[in-house]
Amino acid sequence: MKRYHVFALNFMLVGVLAALLACAQRFLDGYSIQILNLVAINILLALSLNLIYGFTGMFSLGHAGFMAIGAYVCAILILSPDQKAMLFLLEPAYPWIESAHAPFVVAVFAGGLAAAAMAAVVGFPLLRLGDDYLGIATLGFAEIVRVVANNVPRITNGALGFKGIPAYANLWWNYGWCLLALVLIVRILRSNTGRCFKAIRDDEVAARAMGVNVFRLKLLSFSLGAFFAGVGGGLLASLLTTIDPKMFLFVLTFNVLMIVVMGGLGSVTGSVIAGAAVTIILEWLRFVEDPITLGSVTLPGIPGMRMVVFSLLLIAVILFRREGLMGTREISWEGIAAWLRQRRKA
Repeated sequence: MKRYHVFALNFMLVGVLAALLACAQRFLDGYSIQILNLVAINILLALSLNLIYGFTGMFSLGHAGFMAIGAYVCAILILSPDQKAMLFLLEPAYPWIESAHAPFVVAVFAGGLAAAAMAAVVGFPLLRLGDDYLGIATLGFAEIVRVVANNVPRITNGALGFKGIPAYANLWWNYGWCLLALVLIVRILRSNTGRCFKAIRDDEVAARAMGVNVFRLKLLSFSLGAFFAGVGGGLLASLLTTIDPKMFLFVLTFNVLMIVVMGGLGSVTGSVIAGAAVTIILEWLRFVEDPITLGSVTLPGIPGMRMVVFSLLLIAVILFRREGLMGTREISWEGIAAWLRQRRKA
């Protein structure tokens, strides 16, 4: 296909998405809009982890830590000084924390930059480790971030966290950041840098022998993935309007990793599909926790049953689709055009 054809189709697709978001904002209730917001944030987080793990081959379990950094930086910047003066009950905030204030887009970007900077600092020693050791080390990093957030009350308000964070993260902001991440990651993966990422994933020794600066590119991928994780954390903080250290446990990283594995390691399309599917299915399965009435008998609901059912579905996917829903395949306009030509010939 011609480049301008692809550009026109992408432009039309963005227009359709904008129209759907406008309709959703006008006609859907608050609960449904909240689910759509979570879909966008989960897709963004899945794309960021897939860049690190699926495309560069670095087994990282530190996503919750990067999300926490982005969430706290964003919250500190969008809360007004008066709000912060009332929130810091354990100890008064540092003057530079209390006076810090910025528009929402700047705050989200700053949260992403802070996460990327921290990734560059910790990545310098950690990325020299092997896969398994890297996973353990990044898991430890995420736990360190959570413990620090719990024990520096003059910066993070300690265990109380932040309440009443301005709810700026609407459908437009969330899907805008998600679309930006999607475009940037796809552009990077189609460049020479992206091909080097995949070469490192497939065979690090061979990539190094071909002259690829393995460590520098690993650090770039790790920092870029952390940037979008920080952005996702900032959006989540503004969406939920409250954060505390207990939000950023390992289970948060596991949820994102589950989406990436289910969609397919090394597939942008898989991350998008699985991010939407997992978010919607988890909410839809809440009904299995409700009491069930069979004639005159009422069976009590079982808390946590939806996770049991979802885990069984996940096991089924892994058993029958070990490479995930998409594997390493992608859906593209060129692929759709080739499929249509084959259909016409048939």
